Amino acid sequence: MAIFESARHCIPTYLYSVSPKKSLILEEMASPPSANGAESKSFIVPAPSEPAKIEMFSPAFYAASAFGGGLSTGPTHTAVTPFDLVKCNMQIDPAKYKSISSGFGVLLKEQGVRGFFRGWVPTLLGYSAQGACKYGFYEFFKKYYSDIAGPEYAAKYKTLIYLAGSASAEVIADVALCPMEAVKVRVQTQPGFARGLSDGFPKFVKSEGALGLYKGLVPLWGRQIPYTMMKFASFETIVEMLYKHAIPTPKDQCSKTLQLGVSFAGGYVAGVFCALVSHPADNLVSFLNNAKGATVGDAVKNLGVWGLFTRGLPLRIVMIGTLTAAQWGLYDGFKVFVGLPTTGGIAPAAPAPAPAPTTSELAEA
Repeated sequence: MAIFESARHCIPTYLYSVSPKKSLILEEMASPPSANGAESKSFIVPAPSEPAKIEMFSPAFYAASAFGGGLSTGPTHTAVTPFDLVKCNMQIDPAKYKSISSGFGVLLKEQGVRGFFRGWVPTLLGYSAQGACKYGFYEFFKKYYSDIAGPEYAAKYKTLIYLAGSASAEVIADVALCPMEAVKVRVQTQPGFARGLSDGFPKFVKSEGALGLYKGLVPLWGRQIPYTMMKFASFETIVEMLYKHAIPTPKDQCSKTLQLGVSFAGGYVAGVFCALVSHPADNLVSFLNNAKGATVGDAVKNLGVWGLFTRGLPLRIVMIGTLTAAQWGLYDGFKVFVGLPTTGGIAPAAPAPAPAPTTSELAEA
């Protein structure tokens, strides 16, 4: 949990406050008692170390979800930049990057160790923005669509709620990601084009125009929307099944460590499914952002249908499985840190309504 403790200093201050005792001191310093002696009310959200202090589905809840999404997505994508580099080059130049092992060898020989992290800045910025939109808007749309459906239909068709909520969130998230993804692919697959974001971004705009940054948006939607729908719906389903069939203790009675372990395991399995459904579109995105003026037809003709589905797939399964597991672990770890419940699982049963008072009790009252 050390990573969450260090991240605490980066969290927007409106998400939490200091301990209750310190909060009281600060309130007394900031606002003197009223003339009639009544106590002044605090508008500060209590500290994240005290559970359940952020109201569910409040603006602070969605802000925390967005912050946790950015925190979990940007750094994890940056950490697997070497795998992403080899994968992208295998997709663009299979004659040179014939396999995973030889791909790493070619990259090391030509670019050195530093070459393994080429494009890490646009990766970090792009996927941090995407993760913030993806997780924050997913929580919003999941609640929004559940309210539209009503309690009965929301429970009955919960998988459809997950699919609709994640798809809606990803449409927005990809608009935030697309410019950085375009620059990242060009930097990673064209040695000598640019050192990174600072010189790569203006070169890309000069070459392709500002609208060129969004040339790959439709293929990106084609890759990311199915990916995210699978990521969230399968994760929610897998986690629910684990709590229902594999863990004898109800979720709300499990330790936080166990709950985070379930999130990590569910995330890895979900990541494998994500890689399978989104891989053809991933090949398209890499091809279009690498070749100036290229079209989807050019990509299909060059890669072939079989290559579209299989080129770079084993490496992407390993990369996306690990990536998705780490993201869910970090995201739910952050939620635990700020006092929110982990994602997914069987919700605790609603309390039974209080029995109606008897005639004698009403008479006594």
